[in-house]
Amino acid sequence: MKNRNVFSFILLSILFLSCDDTKKDKSDWFSFNTSVLKSQYNPTEAATLDIVNAKNKTIDSIIFYVNNKKIGKVVGNEPFTFAFANEKLGYQNLKALIYFEKEYVETSYRSELVSNVEPKLLSYSIINIYPHDIKAYTQGLEFHRDTLFEGTGNGEGAGTRTKGKSSLRKTDYKTGKVHQIVELTDDLFGEGITILNNKVYQLTWTSLVGFVYNADNLERIKTFNYTKRIQGWGLCNDGTNLYQTDGTEKIWIMNPETFEMTDYINVYSNIRKITALNELEWIDGKIYGNVYQKDSIAIIDPKTGAIEGIINLSELKKQVTQHPDIDVLNGIAYNPKTKTIFVTGKNWDKMFELKVNFE
Repeated sequence: MKNRNVFSFILLSILFLSCDDTKKDKSDWFSFNTSVLKSQYNPTEAATLDIVNAKNKTIDSIIFYVNNKKIGKVVGNEPFTFAFANEKLGYQNLKALIYFEKEYVETSYRSELVSNVEPKLLSYSIINIYPHDIKAYTQGLEFHRDTLFEGTGNGEGAGTRTKGKSSLRKTDYKTGKVHQIVELTDDLFGEGITILNNKVYQLTWTSLVGFVYNADNLERIKTFNYTKRIQGWGLCNDGTNLYQTDGTEKIWIMNPETFEMTDYINVYSNIRKITALNELEWIDGKIYGNVYQKDSIAIIDPKTGAIEGIINLSELKKQVTQHPDIDVLNGIAYNPKTKTIFVTGKNWDKMFELKVNFE
């Protein structure tokens, strides 16, 4: 009896393996015709989706998908043309379900949608240079009623020896004097800030929480949880929604009342995705974003994620006091009265007022 059980087990194992092998073999019968596909497209282009039928099977129909969204169906094995005009920039996961001889098989291919806009390299003029707290590990910077608000991190784990507390502060931008400061507890690493409807929103790095303060007195009025398990980096707003970076190429769009992430854009140049997006500022309908470790600012179309301009600010770091705790450019604040941009860096002793030259 024991031998019969062993024999039955072996027979079933062989049968299951045979079924798996058959399924695997059938998946190799069909594939996307890569000779007519590209690894990258832009929104003005279209892809020809054509299926290679290696075994010359009789195909009944094919359903095509992009990022799990059905985009079309063909009868038989006719090619299908798909235009990328309405797709988000980023990876395009193509899938085809091939129905043949009362069976079906799935095959896939991945391409990438980059921007069709070539970013302009913009120049700038230095209007003024102001003092800045050399111990401020700047994470967020924004004007509100002629007062400069600044959010700082505590420096720990970020390539600096500084171990101060994260904070939210009001400052006099002309003198660098701190008028008011609220410190976070040691377990929290402060990140980007923005101000909407007289409320200051502040992110934390990896704690999955943020805070809301009264802009008049910096009284904390709410603690909120991130609705996605992402890091908190930069923050800005368009007057209605918040925009949050998480260290990747994504900018998340957040409801300021419910804190739900309602949508996102992927940030791309005409060549590649741009990761490590950090501090953000909304200026004249565009998002200005620091690119971490690059000492530059990208000007981003908030509707598409396409980078329209680059401001190279690497020369500014040479003008600040060099010391062991100095770190990268970070912090963008737009003054609507002067129509100038204020930038600084982590543990920089200077802040620069700039006018960007768009001509």
